[in-house]
Amino acid sequence: MPAKSAGGRIPRVQENAPTVLDGELVASIRQGDSPAETALYEKYSSRVYFLALSESHCREDAEDIRAETFLRVLQALRQDQLRSPDSLGSFIVGTALNVIREHVRQKYKTQSLDETKATLTVESSLESAFIDAEASQAIEEAARRLKPREREFLRMHYYEELPKEEIARVLGVKEERLRLIKSRALKSFREIYKKLTKG
Repeated sequence: MPAKSAGGRIPRVQENAPTVLDGELVASIRQGDSPAETALYEKYSSRVYFLALSESHCREDAEDIRAETFLRVLQALRQDQLRSPDSLGSFIVGTALNVIREHVRQKYKTQSLDETKATLTVESSLESAFIDAEASQAIEEAARRLKPREREFLRMHYYEELPKEEIARVLGVKEERLRLIKSRALKSFREIYKKLTKG
């Protein structure tokens, strides 16, 4: 499994890691192959982070969600809980969505409150809603500022989860160019989002 950095987070890795078939990754991880665990993280890290950031609107929360997602995925693979290796991508995304839901429930969990506490909770909720709205607006604005092809790639890859050949067909490029488009799109998105939320 990838080594964690200080604070328990898994460090960022290269976006252009070599492509490995999901079936090979699953088989190797079941056999306790650590490099395969790293390869799994490198292959799906960006997808999980982008999804988590889109839902949580917070970089630190997205990092935590990504780390927890891969901890659960690796544990499931080691215990041979994935029936079909071909569904690995969907399994990882599904796990990430579950972690996101749990994160939201834990973050906004409410308890029985008296009238005074209820008032404070309402004020706090309004403030949180305002912050979330600002973050959501920043994400949408960052996406709008991307080049049309980069924006379309991210939409098809992360949200529609279209296969590479379909994405290449829609964009009118060869499959070999998708990795470069992905790397540039993510880099542009991060830079734009960082500028919009700076300060």
